[in-house]
Amino acid sequence: MKKIAAILAIIGMFSTTYALSYDEIKLAYHKSFIYEKAKDYRDAIKALMPVYEAYPKGYTVNLRLGWLYYLMGKYKNSEVHYRKAVEAIPSSVEAKLGLALPLMAEKRWSDVESLMYKVLKTDYYNFYGNLRLAIALRNEGKGKLAEQISRKMLALYPSNIAFLTELGLDLIAQGKKKEAYSIFNDVLILDPENTVARYYLGIK
Repeated sequence: MKKIAAILAIIGMFSTTYALSYDEIKLAYHKSFIYEKAKDYRDAIKALMPVYEAYPKGYTVNLRLGWLYYLMGKYKNSEVHYRKAVEAIPSSVEAKLGLALPLMAEKRWSDVESLMYKVLKTDYYNFYGNLRLAIALRNEGKGKLAEQISRKMLALYPSNIAFLTELGLDLIAQGKKKEAYSIFNDVLILDPENTVARYYLGIK
């Protein structure tokens, strides 16, 4: 009974009666992960439906459905489930980072910016929160702010490819091509096949 209570707490269900047993929940997730590994996202979602129908406000099930719908390219569905996960546990950083994925896919940059500032309010140096904020700012035409974010994180992760590449793009967005090309040349030392750096340096 303690194990069942624990898994239900994680999933975010607090009813006095359990609609599904621990083993049923475990099996549903197991099947879903197997289908996902095979890139059969439709069946990965279908496998979780009994859990979702039993606990529609559950944290973990909505978090996972948000991810699977994102992988399917069904961004509206993904957003719905990620928002339910955020509602279930408002303090969750991972749910907000997940929610950013469909918003970014739909190029809703102002929404991404607002959401990532919420993440940074909880976790100022969150890696993905800062990276996605920089991407959003750059796409909103706020290249200078994006550059500041990238440099802040590069002070902590000086050789990180993601932030070095983003810094190059931030500089390009501001018309600072010479500085950007210098950054992209550095990127190619660490990541010779980096497609962004190769593109801007004219390397095929």
